[in-house]
Amino acid sequence: MGHLSDLLGLARDRGEKLGLSYSGALTPAEAFTVWQNAPGAVLVDVRTRAEWEWVGRVPNAVEIEWNSWPGGERNPHFLAQLMHQVDREALVLFLCRSGARSHNAAILAQQQGYTACYNILEGFEGDRDANGQRGHIGGWRHAGLPWIQG
Repeated sequence: MGHLSDLLGLARDRGEKLGLSYSGALTPAEAFTVWQNAPGAVLVDVRTRAEWEWVGRVPNAVEIEWNSWPGGERNPHFLAQLMHQVDREALVLFLCRSGARSHNAAILAQQQGYTACYNILEGFEGDRDANGQRGHIGGWRHAGLPWIQG
């Protein structure tokens, strides 16, 4: 289990460097390893229903929209849904398209008493490449981690 504590230490160090108010930040590959090895760890995918269905989903992730589809407004039930589905003591890994919504979700969860919140850097699709496309630079899918077409 040393590997797990090493990764969480790395995430914490990264979080301190980035000035994060939650536990830390992990690359997709690191997050997957933590998810597989930390007892009771939960991956929360905060993308929209459209993204899950059209871009792809992560098997066994808890899916809670941060922004509602199709309007794009903040989901007013996010916190209630999170608290209903995910224990406050759980190690929670937040995922979105590129790491921005998940960052905000981690801040909110930490403020509400979740004790171990981590953002997954790069997100599901990663950053845009020179052609303005995602899915080629970084990200969960690009790292070859498990995903299914919606």
